[in-house]
Amino acid sequence: MTERTELVEHGQLFIGGEFTDPLGTEVIEVISPHTEQVIGRVPHASEGDVDRAVAAARRAFDEGPWPRMGLDERIAVITRIKDAFAVRHEEFARLISAQNGTPYSSSVMVQALAAMMVWDSAITVARDFPYEERRDGVLGPLLVRREPVGVVAAVVPWNVPQFTAAAKLAPALLAGCTAVLKVSPETPLDAYVLAEIAEEAGLPPGVLSILPADREVSEYLVGHRDVDKVSFTGSVAAGRRVMEVASRNLTRVTLELGGKSAAIIFPDADLEAAVAGIVPFAWMINGQACVAQTRILAPNSRYDEIAEAFAAAAGALRVGDPLDPTTELGPLVARRQQQRSLDYIKLGQEEGAKILTGGNRPAAQERGWYVEPTLFGSVDNSMRIAREEIFGPVICLIPYEDEAEAVRIADDSPYGLSGSVWTADTERGIDVARRVRTGTYSVNTFSLDMLGPFGGYKNSGLGREFGPEGYGEFFEHKMIHLPAGYREA
Repeated sequence: MTERTELVEHGQLFIGGEFTDPLGTEVIEVISPHTEQVIGRVPHASEGDVDRAVAAARRAFDEGPWPRMGLDERIAVITRIKDAFAVRHEEFARLISAQNGTPYSSSVMVQALAAMMVWDSAITVARDFPYEERRDGVLGPLLVRREPVGVVAAVVPWNVPQFTAAAKLAPALLAGCTAVLKVSPETPLDAYVLAEIAEEAGLPPGVLSILPADREVSEYLVGHRDVDKVSFTGSVAAGRRVMEVASRNLTRVTLELGGKSAAIIFPDADLEAAVAGIVPFAWMINGQACVAQTRILAPNSRYDEIAEAFAAAAGALRVGDPLDPTTELGPLVARRQQQRSLDYIKLGQEEGAKILTGGNRPAAQERGWYVEPTLFGSVDNSMRIAREEIFGPVICLIPYEDEAEAVRIADDSPYGLSGSVWTADTERGIDVARRVRTGTYSVNTFSLDMLGPFGGYKNSGLGREFGPEGYGEFFEHKMIHLPAGYREA
């Protein structure tokens, strides 16, 4: 029998490193996407709570010990946070699966252990980062310093809440910044586990606050005059609004936004390997992933064979209760997301695409926000289902004639976040990877490595996360002119 999550209730907010009563009375009810029943309640943070959190972060940055600690001291604290993720990873996985529908079978890695890997990778990057360097300037010697940017507002979505939180908090805190984490109202419960871990790890007062709230409160946080940096993950529309609001204070921003990534299958590809490699990352998190391979490009010479193989694999995905360890595709996070996918499925048919598998609500699921894993064939890249981010289990199979057309179609998108190519000729695949305008790319695999830069071209975002490039987003650069002839003693 599947283990069920009991009602989880929290009455306080984590502000300035301690649990405290909220200023308002509004409550967020967390709804199970499987049962459509309430599974949790937490306070809804108000603008007054944002003011308290930002003020605490400001004091901690301007006056507190955290930015003035040695790097090894900060690493020791962050290591304790990382180690706690390893201990509590199953708890994280169950909570997140219960809230957003990610199958537990993948949630352990995608939602929990991957977040732990982000914390761990950030420590590796921090150890080797060039915080100061000497240069020979035109007029004399220079000292170039990288100093923490200040108070960070980190705004994360509901699809991978701990992974995206770690992508922002780990580098920000290691850099010596302080942070206010704003979590989605769909997935606030796991944030309380993070708060407990942070408190036990020994973060000084004010360094971290965690606020569950809606978009209006997010906007207030992003526009706060005492915030120095905003790191946001979400939709393109929301990212544009974040940039607009932050610009009023000239607040620095990093935006990790949407995607409509293409997996190119060449005629010489091992089809079995391509199907096994693409399917988990086309329908990952039930299709609710910005990096999902949502356009599969198939050569005309093998189109029917490829269509049959992918339709069979998608149709065989086990749909059901996300907490059942045998489930491979769970419900979407909310009714609005279910309806969005169903609307796009109808639109795709109206545009002339052909459903190869799926296309409906699963008959076996009497309740819950489910949509069958759906594959469209006969898709032209100009169709809306091929151009717009659906954020659901709806994938397009697009034909192409030759390599040049495949690259053109892959690039013919307002997005540029991810992608992959599948071929027997690895060097050919690397050449294609160099040509496609997207921020991350994989050859005969799909991966997201936390020691390299992650981010997008075009509408997929601004700035980078992970690796030294992502770590560098949380620093200001200072140039110090030294007297001519100066040599360090």
